[in-house]
Amino acid sequence: MFEVFEHTADLGLRIRAADRTELFVEAARALFSVLVANLESVQGVEQRTYEIQGDADDYLLFDWLNELLYTYDTERLLLAQFDVELKDDRLRAVCRGEPIDRSRHDLEHEIKAITYHGLRVERDGDGWLAEVIVDI
Repeated sequence: MFEVFEHTADLGLRIRAADRTELFVEAARALFSVLVANLESVQGVEQRTYEIQGDADDYLLFDWLNELLYTYDTERLLLAQFDVELKDDRLRAVCRGEPIDRSRHDLEHEIKAITYHGLRVERDGDGWLAEVIVDI
């Protein structure tokens, strides 16, 4: 589960999940739900693989979302399916999506950058919580 909240000229993403892996999946979905209003319309016809290392979960999440945003910016590729594997300080993911089709995809916000401001990842009760501010 995730929610989007307003933050001055930015948007905040608050992500909750039962486990650490699901948190990273939901964070990716949250990012793309800000980019395209109808994320469910994105078909998994193209695939990208990511491998990212990070010493701490918050920096690993930042790098993960930054890589996804870079893919979107450079390839105009919307991603909607995320198979994530986390082992210690390493993330490996296979993601699927398709190029933007303006006749089917309702683009919502243009995200300029993922920020470090307010970035956090932590255990929260029985699950996990992350907060990320994106510059729009």
